[in-house]
Amino acid sequence: MKFKLHLKPIFNKNRKKNQLKSQYLYMIIAAACCLLIVLSSLYPSTAKPFKYIATAIVVPVQNGMNEIGQWFSEKSDSLKKLSQVVKENENLQAQVDELTLENSRLIQEQGELARLRELYSLDSGYSSYDKIAAKVIAKDSGNWFSTFIIDKGSSDGIAVDMNVIAGKGLVGIVIDVTPNSATVRSIIDDFSNVSAKFGTTSDLCIVKGSLQMMQSGIIELININKNAAVTDGDMILTSNVSDKYLPDILIGYSGGIKDDANNLTKSGYITPVVNFSSLEEVLVIKQLKETGE
Repeated sequence: MKFKLHLKPIFNKNRKKNQLKSQYLYMIIAAACCLLIVLSSLYPSTAKPFKYIATAIVVPVQNGMNEIGQWFSEKSDSLKKLSQVVKENENLQAQVDELTLENSRLIQEQGELARLRELYSLDSGYSSYDKIAAKVIAKDSGNWFSTFIIDKGSSDGIAVDMNVIAGKGLVGIVIDVTPNSATVRSIIDDFSNVSAKFGTTSDLCIVKGSLQMMQSGIIELININKNAAVTDGDMILTSNVSDKYLPDILIGYSGGIKDDANNLTKSGYITPVVNFSSLEEVLVIKQLKETGE
């Protein structure tokens, strides 16, 4: 308790001394300023050194402040310009995205139009047959449309063994039907055999499916008579003796014809006219082959 009683007077005395010192300092500074004002008024030459000192100190500081202000101003302008550029870039990107989508739609529409024109041309080429258009809705695994499903079935008049065409010629044959869909086996499938003929000579042959050969874009052409005067590049059509395929439907073009080892027949390959890596629409001929049975 005694310690606290003695501490307060000492603290108050020190505080008063500091206040007196501050007051004296302010008074001295004020008196010096007044003296400088009086001297500069009475004797202008005496103020020159102080002006030089003030100029040497204030001017650089002022220049520095001006440069700092200018730097901040430039940075502010740069940020505004950058913000404008970002907004313009976002607007341009939105326009690019919109144009990209529009271009994609146009490409799809052009592709669809080309396919429809091709189907229309094919339809005109086989105008004697009653046909129905169908879309491919599913396919087997793999790169090729060896078997696939279309969106038309028995309720649309589709039946097993009806011929299917697309592009410029024969695709395959219907092998299974439901009320709303049908399964098609194409001529490139390993289980497919089509009785065919050469367009120029009508010599008979067999178009045999082969997915392995189809990797090279061709399938087998076999059972050609040894004496047949056939050549590479001839049209291969469905024959009139086929038990399931309607006659004179274009299949493809012959190539690589040579004598077989048995010395009785010839064989080669055929390049199909249909693109079996991409099928979207087909035509089903709603007429079965009359076999006379």
